[in-house]
Amino acid sequence: MASSKEYLGFVLGQLGDPERVSYRPMMGEYVIYYDGKVVGGIYDDRFLVKPTKSAKALLPDAPYEIPYEGAKEMLPADVDDRELLAALLPAIADDLPRKK
Repeated sequence: MASSKEYLGFVLGQLGDPERVSYRPMMGEYVIYYDGKVVGGIYDDRFLVKPTKSAKALLPDAPYEIPYEGAKEMLPADVDDRELLAALLPAIADDLPRKK
C-alpha cells in the first residue's frame, strides 16, 4: 500500500522547519531528510525513523517495525508530538555520518 500525499503533507507540517526538512518520493513511499541526511521515511502512512542511539533514547518504548519486506527495522515516531519531533530529527541527523 502506498502512502498518501495527505499524510505526507500532515507529517511535513508537524516536522516544520522546511529549510532543514525535505523529502523524496520513492516507489509510492517517501524518504525524509534532515539537513540532507536520511533520517526516516513514510511507509504505509507510518512515519518511521532510523533506530540511532538518540532515536532509541527519545523513543524508549517504541516497538521496532519493518517499513517494507526486506528492509531494516525502524522506529515509529508519534507525529502528533511536535515537541518530540523537534528534538528527534536533529538528534538522529547528528548520530549519522557527514555527507561525502
